[in-house]
Amino acid sequence: QVQVVESGGGLVQAGGSLRLSCATSGRILSINTMGWYRQAPGKQRELVAQITSGGTTNYADSVKGRFTISRDNTKNTVYLQMNSLKPEDTAVYYCNAVIRTLRDYYPTTYEYWGQGTQVTVSS
Repeated sequence: QVQVVESGGGLVQAGGSLRLSCATSGRILSINTMGWYRQAPGKQRELVAQITSGGTTNYADSVKGRFTISRDNTKNTVYLQMNSLKPEDTAVYYCNAVIRTLRDYYPTTYEYWGQGTQVTVSS
């Protein structure tokens, strides 16, 4: 069993900052890519940022220069520092992790999602 738990969402004024955290736990052998996606009402889920196990990052154009993704491999946790927030950043943010785990005693790789955390930016 693997658990993915997000925290840190909330309500903030435009121009403000928030930090999201996503902690993974359970039968984890290794974690490959970790990332954050978001879904606004009436829109498709979109990639916000990703980070590989080696620290290579990838960002959506809309958040470059404002958001920073990082991870602590000792804690199996990924973070998203969001600065200069805009109303259009309002969405439910989901953590995503590609994790190698044990299933029936065999190593197997799965993609896991968190439950989502609401971020609301007021103008």
